[in-house]
Amino acid sequence: MTELRLTLRVDVDGHPALGHGKIRLLEHLEETGSISAAGRAMGMSYRRAWLLIDALNNQFSSPLVATKPGGGGGAHLTEAGQTVVRCYRAAEQDAAAGAKAALDELAGMVRRPQKAARS
Repeated sequence: MTELRLTLRVDVDGHPALGHGKIRLLEHLEETGSISAAGRAMGMSYRRAWLLIDALNNQFSSPLVATKPGGGGGAHLTEAGQTVVRCYRAAEQDAAAGAKAALDELAGMVRRPQKAARS
């Protein structure tokens, strides 16, 4: 059976604010301690990763990521950042559990790709 996965996007006042990509970036940052390494792990430039983190820091009442100034200074999730990741993952699990029957039904309807014929 085809596996379907439910992803969430959190909108604030009608504008996309938080989704699986930003959460993954925060998780990679926590694992690596580096904005550039987190960006590389997701195939994005340091600038793109930094801009996303800066947007997240400005979007919440407390910063989600703290950095140390200077080259190679490092970065880590703040308590607020850890809470945001934990709450997002909990909401994602709750939503997936609630949608399981519908996703199972949809999975049975999805067309599977045809294998290429050998010549």
